[in-house]
Amino acid sequence: MKLAFIGGGTMAEAIISGVLSSGVAAAEDVSVGEPLEERRRTLRDRHGVLATAVNAEAAAPADVVVLSMKPQDLSRALADLNGDLREDQAALSIVAGARMSTIVEGLGHAAVIRVMPNTPAQVGQGMSLWTCSPQVPQAAREAARSVLGTVGKEIYVSDEKYLDMATALSASGPAYVFLFIEALIDAGVHVGLPRDMSRTLAVQTVLGSTKLVEETGRHPALLKDMVTSPGGTTVEGLLALEQGGLRSAVINAVVAAYKRSVELGRQ
Repeated sequence: MKLAFIGGGTMAEAIISGVLSSGVAAAEDVSVGEPLEERRRTLRDRHGVLATAVNAEAAAPADVVVLSMKPQDLSRALADLNGDLREDQAALSIVAGARMSTIVEGLGHAAVIRVMPNTPAQVGQGMSLWTCSPQVPQAAREAARSVLGTVGKEIYVSDEKYLDMATALSASGPAYVFLFIEALIDAGVHVGLPRDMSRTLAVQTVLGSTKLVEETGRHPALLKDMVTSPGGTTVEGLLALEQGGLRSAVINAVVAAYKRSVELGRQ
């Protein structure tokens, strides 16, 4: 498989690392269009891929062209590639908030895949929700599935509306989790734990709890009840969280992020 990345930032590099380490693509079959020379040099040195400042040059040999630039750079990149993609090429966008209609119009190309990934893709534990236009051939759909599978889990949806919902939950979600971990660490320090010990305890607790939910398949409420003894320490802590509005705060955060994602997509 030949891949091109238009934009060589953190998410692009995460996917490059994934496809190379899994054997989905070879280094000589990966090209990157990146305006910064220092970044091009870094990608060449780390991964052995081809890197150029000319987006059309990077895209030319690819089966799938991954649009991986920042949202503010999208319009210029689309203009660079407008009318240049072949019928047998598919464009795969990971640009937050960019709707398929925007990509199709900007490229003058109908075969578009839209993906909403998240930052844990950097360590191969990402969550990607994706969809595509009817013009994307089956081979390109399978290629997209293979590429996304190298950086974590992926779910295909037939309706683009779900990507705004995923933006609010799985794409913004890591920030909510990081905030919770930070709060756990600070709480440990507050009660007297050394900070490095508190960090280890908090991180492993969140990691282990997540794996327990995943591997047992049990409802989180059931697992929560298994930790909570009558009149014990955990129920006191849970009461404080409920009084503090943790549950409603998390729900409100996702709803607010969803509304903002919808707004950005209309701009």
